[in-house]
Amino acid sequence: MTVVESKEAAAENSLPETKQSDTNQAVDQTVFAILAALSFSHFLNDMMQSLLPAIYPMLKTNYALSFTQVGLLTLTFQGTASLFQPVVGIVTDKRPQPYALFCGMGFSLVGLLLLSNASHYGVLIVAASLVGMGSAIFHPDASRVARMASGGRLGLAQSLFQVGGNFGSAIGPLLAAFIVLPFGQSSLAWFSLAALTAMAVLWNVGGWYKRNHLAVAKRAKSYGTPPALPHARVVATLIILGMLVFSKYIYLASLSSYYTFYLIHKFGVSVQTSQILLFVFLGAVAAGTVIGGPLGDRFGRKYVIWVSILGVLPFTLVLPHMGLVGTAILTVPIGLILASAFPAIIVYAQELLPSRIGMVAGIFFGFAFGMGGVGAAGLGIVADAKGIDFVYAMCSYLPAIGLLTAFLPNIEGPRKRMLKTA
Repeated sequence: MTVVESKEAAAENSLPETKQSDTNQAVDQTVFAILAALSFSHFLNDMMQSLLPAIYPMLKTNYALSFTQVGLLTLTFQGTASLFQPVVGIVTDKRPQPYALFCGMGFSLVGLLLLSNASHYGVLIVAASLVGMGSAIFHPDASRVARMASGGRLGLAQSLFQVGGNFGSAIGPLLAAFIVLPFGQSSLAWFSLAALTAMAVLWNVGGWYKRNHLAVAKRAKSYGTPPALPHARVVATLIILGMLVFSKYIYLASLSSYYTFYLIHKFGVSVQTSQILLFVFLGAVAAGTVIGGPLGDRFGRKYVIWVSILGVLPFTLVLPHMGLVGTAILTVPIGLILASAFPAIIVYAQELLPSRIGMVAGIFFGFAFGMGGVGAAGLGIVADAKGIDFVYAMCSYLPAIGLLTAFLPNIEGPRKRMLKTA
């Protein structure tokens, strides 16, 4: 037994009987109260963040921005999150910080307040970077705590955690349409109450984490056993997963950042109508996230990834050729099917490296944010040069990258046998 394991065992054995009982319950069962708190905080976090792309049409008019400048705003926000999330994951893998989530939400609070009072484009960039920093701290550590509270139901825990963020992203455009657009950019400051609420919830989550992390983290390691794969195969598998995330998030960037412009340009709808239709798509994304994790627990992550990314291809190929009603209808199966992949991808990657939970979550959440940012910036340049219609015709082929799923190893069997004997 190592010195660290001895200290952990001593800490567990020294707990009073009542606290020891609570710890055992936290170890052996899915702690739905913690998962609900994380999901609710994720809802508030991503709701605030989604306000930025939701008000792009207003910002474009107020500051006379080009599509390229709009894309650079997304690149700043998502690029900051992308670069720092793996760093946060690595640091908290080595030294858990129970109240890191609370502090991360503080960055989002400051960024939101700054965004509400921005006087020129440079301030918008700074505000976007602060909101991105909040995401960089929140996502990898919240994903780790969700795994710790899973009781072994890893896909379910990831889905419950992620769906809060998806619903938050979905409701952001509605709030922008009915609050920010009518009352102006300064009304963004009202949403600071959401940040303060999230900080209060995350303070309590930090308390649970601090009381239980030794015992729960020890048990959580048994949820994933490293598969008997050569190091080179593990690296190659992670690269394939990265390519799948690339296809998913570049396509999502085309919708989340430019769907409103596409609808206004092609069909002549109002800004509010475009925001409502964006909400429909993002709501489908949220529903898909709920479905993906439990299906992965039941049928295997690889099969969910396969169906999710490649299965959406027929819908994306048809979308650019549809009318307004057809476009609105098709975005529902696109969001539903495509979003079901990410919880499965995260858990699959964590099973490859179960001792690096925070790092893996940080890399994949960060890569997803980064691809979204790069995609938004790149697609903005293409839209300026070729037009918004060309963007959607080009992106319709991206899900074909899902064919790479055929090269993923099957690591489900060993995990399921382990769980049955645990």
